[in-house]
Amino acid sequence: MQQQGGGETLVSRTARELARLSLATDEGAYLGAEDELLSSLGVSRPTLRQAAKIVENDRLLSVRRGTKGGFYASRPVSADAIRTLAGYLRIKGGTLADVLVVSRLVSEEAAARACSSQSPDLRRRLEEFQQEIVNRDSTSAMIRAETELVEIISKMSGNPVIELVMAIGFSFGSKEREVGLFRDPDHREIARSFHQKLCAAILDRDEEIARVIMRRRSAAMLEWVEQGPEFKQ
Repeated sequence: MQQQGGGETLVSRTARELARLSLATDEGAYLGAEDELLSSLGVSRPTLRQAAKIVENDRLLSVRRGTKGGFYASRPVSADAIRTLAGYLRIKGGTLADVLVVSRLVSEEAAARACSSQSPDLRRRLEEFQQEIVNRDSTSAMIRAETELVEIISKMSGNPVIELVMAIGFSFGSKEREVGLFRDPDHREIARSFHQKLCAAILDRDEEIARVIMRRRSAAMLEWVEQGPEFKQ
């Protein structure tokens, strides 16, 4: 295979260029027919096809055949990536306690950044969540509440890395049913209190208080997880 400067192959360079073209456009945008890209990139058909497979595997390219065939911009599905990473953690022996310890600082940063969110839709969702959390008393209802709160706060943070890390943590935890999180009524009451206070701090744009409450919430959840199957039904 032909080598470029610095050991880079022509296929990898072409793949990088295809990825750049994809990311420079919107998802689903038409990038061109095969012959058009052969001409613009100045490569052979085998090289282009090998490069296209690489970019397809990265979910940045879709190659369609037929009358409307050609190369189209694509994007990775975040849910697939999150499930894959959560599965990898389980295979490596990771636990929900490990996830909570590592993601604690990320969660605090998310809460602080959420205070600066200018999205009226997300702030409205948080206000509605704050009002409705008092009615969520069952274990399953609290787990769903956690899902919703993590999603809202991570989106309000405006940071895609924070959003990904928090989503991976929840995806991992949702599969660890044996930990018995929120089975204890007292823990559910404490969690609801944390939720309400955290929402209030974020809506008041009080970063310091938001950090403190998120830190205490994470510490409480870690303690409950470490108690595991000793929870009473």
